[in-house]
Amino acid sequence: MITRVTTQMSMAAATARLQSGASKLAQLTDQATSLRAIGKPSDDPAGTASSMQVRKEQAATAQYSRNANDAVGWLATTDSTLSSVYSVLNSVRDLTVQAANSGTMSDADRDAFITEFQSLKADLEARANTTYGTRSVFAGASTAAAAYDPATGWASSGTDVSRRIGDGTTVRVDTAGADVFGTGGSSVFGMIDSIVSDLQNGTNVNDRINDVDAALTTVRGAQADVGVRHAAALAAQSSLKTDANALENRRAGIEDLDLAKAVLDLQVQQTNYQAALAVTAKVLQPTLMDYLS
Repeated sequence: MITRVTTQMSMAAATARLQSGASKLAQLTDQATSLRAIGKPSDDPAGTASSMQVRKEQAATAQYSRNANDAVGWLATTDSTLSSVYSVLNSVRDLTVQAANSGTMSDADRDAFITEFQSLKADLEARANTTYGTRSVFAGASTAAAAYDPATGWASSGTDVSRRIGDGTTVRVDTAGADVFGTGGSSVFGMIDSIVSDLQNGTNVNDRINDVDAALTTVRGAQADVGVRHAAALAAQSSLKTDANALENRRAGIEDLDLAKAVLDLQVQQTNYQAALAVTAKVLQPTLMDYLS
């Protein structure tokens, strides 16, 4: 059976093809302008699902990166402070050795030593209240204005302060001030007060050198612990940067178009559409039957 093809049928088919070509041309024009492969989910459902997953991972990585940056800054501040504390305690030790070997001291010499010790104590108190941003690095989760108050001692640290730097991975950023400086009479502040008291009472301070050495060892241990955590935060920071770049490449591979390819596809489609218009105009020219129908 031979199917009769009328002029109207040919024109309808040609119109449908032209509309399809125009629609494709419009789509490629939009893509070349925006350089986005997916304008709406229906353009590529599978690609849209992949894109949403990648963007979810990007958001998580960005948050982890912010956390890692904060951890690195906090721990770097703590490490620097501990270095300063160690240096001050070394000065306390040197001064204690000098005071222990001074023989018979005059009142003026004794007063000079006491003044220096008190100055070093004030320096240590200032270090104990070091902050990172608005938070004290030695007060844990406490929101107190100062971690250490000479009158009341250490502020309640509450819980530790940690930062999540990956799936299931956290790093502690705070350091308990009591673990570094000690508490009560056994703290570095109490130790200096004892040295000053010995000087005022005319007691030789030679025995206090061991106390200073113990304090130095404690600070060194705290610094080593902070160094380990700092290294972990730095490693996470570097790894997250690599992950962020990889995820952005994945996103771009799904969502973005190459400019040269987009322009070339648009030019080819424009040429094809113009050719289709020209051919259709020649093949489907009006006839007498068109006017009689």
